[in-house]
Amino acid sequence: MAYKVFAEDQLRRFTVSVFEKMGCSPQHAALAADVLLKSDLRGIDSHGVARLSGYVRLWEKKRINTTPSIRVVHETPTTATVDGDAGLGLVVAPFAMKVAIEKAEKYGSGWVSVKNSNHFGIAGYHTMLALEKDMIGFAMTNASPLVAPTFANERMLGTNPMCYAFPAGKYPPVIVDMATSAAANGKLEIAQRSGKPVPDGWIQDKDGNPSTDPHELKKGGSLLTLGGDRDHGSHKGFGLSATVDILSAVLSGANYGPWVPPFVAFLEPSANPVGEGIGHFLGAMRVDGFRPVDEFKSHLDNWIERFKSAVPVSEDQGVIIPGEPELLAEQERKVSGIPIIDAVCGDLDELAARFGIGGL
Repeated sequence: MAYKVFAEDQLRRFTVSVFEKMGCSPQHAALAADVLLKSDLRGIDSHGVARLSGYVRLWEKKRINTTPSIRVVHETPTTATVDGDAGLGLVVAPFAMKVAIEKAEKYGSGWVSVKNSNHFGIAGYHTMLALEKDMIGFAMTNASPLVAPTFANERMLGTNPMCYAFPAGKYPPVIVDMATSAAANGKLEIAQRSGKPVPDGWIQDKDGNPSTDPHELKKGGSLLTLGGDRDHGSHKGFGLSATVDILSAVLSGANYGPWVPPFVAFLEPSANPVGEGIGHFLGAMRVDGFRPVDEFKSHLDNWIERFKSAVPVSEDQGVIIPGEPELLAEQERKVSGIPIIDAVCGDLDELAARFGIGGL
C-alpha cells in the first residue's frame, strides 16, 4: 500500500488549521488535533487524521457545533452528567475527564456520563489523562450502529470501545483499549484499501451468513460482537457492548442502540431520536484510595515482569502487555514520522483546497 511519511509537527499544524477554519477556537482546535495526532502516533491509523474529513463533513451538515457551550447539567460530589452541546467529542470528552479527575482528587473517584456529543477519537487519549495524577482512568463511548448482537441480523450496536489505564512504576502504564465488536470498523477500511479479505468471525452478510468480504457493510451486512458467534463467546462481547451503551447513553440521556447518529454524513440521524447526540462514560480513581501509590506501582511492575516472562507458545512471539504495541509505535513515529496512505493524503489535499490552506 503506497503511503507518504510526515513529521508530527507538520500534520499537527495542518490539522489545527482545518479545525480553526471550521470555526473552532485556537484552544479547541489544538486539543482536537492533539487527540487525532495521538492516535496516529500510537499506530491507530483509522482514528487519526484519516477521520479529519469525516468531522468536516458532519460540520458541513450542521451536525457538529464548533463553538459549543459544554457544561455540567447534573452532579453529586462524585458523579456528573455533561451536555456536550453537539461539540466535537475530541473536545467534549477531555472536558468530562477533567471533571472526573477533579472529583477524584477531592473524593477518591469521579464518574461522568456525557450526552449530546460526537465521535471522541481513541478512548486511550482520555484515560491517559488520569495517569498524570496517579489515577486509574476509564473511558467508554457508544457509536454508529454497525454491529448485530448475538442471534440477530440487525445493526443495533456500535463498536463501542472501552479503555482502562493503570499507572506503573519503572514500566510504561498498562493501557487496555479495545472495541467490543470482533473488529473495529477501521480494520475493515484498511482491508478494503488493501484488497484483502477479513478473518472469519468479523462480519456477516445481509442474510446473516458468515462472510470475509470487507465491503459487506456497504451491502447491508453487519459487524459481529467480540467472539464472532455464540460458540466462540459472542454473547460475552454483546454483554460488554451493552454495558458501554447503557453507561454511555441510557445513563446520560444520549441516543443508544440503533438510534445512535451515524458518523458518516451521508446517512441521516434517526427521525425519532431517544436522546441527544452520542454518549460517553469517563471515570478516574485515585490509586491511593486503595493502597499507597508506590506499593501499587511496584506490584504492577512485578505483574508486568511476570507476564512478560510467561512461557511462550513460540520463541518468535512473547506475551504482549496491553498498550505495548501502541507505545512502541509512538516511540518509532516520534522519530521517523507518521505514514499516511495515499487515499488519506488525497482527502487531506481536498481539505487544503476546500479551506484555502497550505497542503501537505
